[in-house]
Amino acid sequence: MVKARGSIWFRLIAAVPFMISAAQAEDGISKDRILIGQAAGFTGPVSGAVKEQKAGAIAYLDAVNATGGVHGRKIVLESVDDGFDAKKTAEVARQLIEDKKVFALFLFRGTPNTEAVYPVLAKFKVPLIAPSTGAQSMYSPPRRYLFPVRASYHSETTAIVDHLVSLNITKIAVMHDDGAFGKDVLAGVQKAMQDKKMAPSSVASYERGTVKVEPAVKHIAADNPQAVVIAAAVDSGPAFIAQMKAQDRSPMFFTLSNLSANSFVKALGQNVNGVIISQVSPYPFAVTTPIASEFLKAIKGRDMTPSYAGIEGFIAAKVLVEGLRRAGPQPTREKLIKGLESMARVDLGGISVTYGPDDRSGTTFVDLTVLGKDGQFFH
Repeated sequence: MVKARGSIWFRLIAAVPFMISAAQAEDGISKDRILIGQAAGFTGPVSGAVKEQKAGAIAYLDAVNATGGVHGRKIVLESVDDGFDAKKTAEVARQLIEDKKVFALFLFRGTPNTEAVYPVLAKFKVPLIAPSTGAQSMYSPPRRYLFPVRASYHSETTAIVDHLVSLNITKIAVMHDDGAFGKDVLAGVQKAMQDKKMAPSSVASYERGTVKVEPAVKHIAADNPQAVVIAAAVDSGPAFIAQMKAQDRSPMFFTLSNLSANSFVKALGQNVNGVIISQVSPYPFAVTTPIASEFLKAIKGRDMTPSYAGIEGFIAAKVLVEGLRRAGPQPTREKLIKGLESMARVDLGGISVTYGPDDRSGTTFVDLTVLGKDGQFFH
């Protein structure tokens, strides 16, 4: 009897370290998985790009999971639709943290959507990695719980203005939505032009979330610029270009990387030829960089085609995984933050990422591409 009792006590004592470890484990961390949360517009105007980005991210996560995951844990992505409605995004984020018990947040979409989540991140001390927006508010001031990956919109607008000036094109207009995204792009163009002692020849806005671009078309068509920088959505951007051409106006049309998805190319229809898009990821359609080679290998045999949105999600997932690896075999959110902050000029395969305690640079890669008549990208 004593022997049996001793055996029971031995088993209880032996179980204590495991019980303590389980009690101390962060939300979203179990013996064999890490749960990551995503809120994005899987319905609504950006759904095409969101789905392409997620497909790219999943391709990388699946490849990592197939080789054992991170420190023996597989990464699971819990995605929830916020309808691209900034009023819903903060609540969806809270639900992911409190109800779904995710470890970290990942690949949200939209400037006002991400900005709406700042208080949630600070309250729960949960990091958000790779928000799909390049607004300056993502980078400056650096926010402890926010880790942008892609280059900023201001980096993109600087590249566009530099390119136009190199072609001796100086009459540049801006058409933008009246929300945080459009205003940030406008500020980027204005700054880039101011540095060259220039200013936009005309500026027009439209109501975010609509395709009411007629007043903007009228104003900019009257200006007859040589080029127009467009900060718009996947439906309003093509509508603006189509209506400008209907007014017999065919300036050089530039859009930013938010309109690099295959869904935007399709929406352009017969007006696709010659549209120029700034990109924040390497060319994804051929083996031109190590990251592109890795991306194409990962998506082979999947029901997806290469796209800039896809490779952006792939790169974002690679940053997430590297942060998790650096967080160690017993990860906490604080360790994840420290792990990400230890990433200085980390080469991801032809594109590097940099963070620090007071640095949220992410990547700085920007490229300009032009669409051909069949919707193919040239760079």
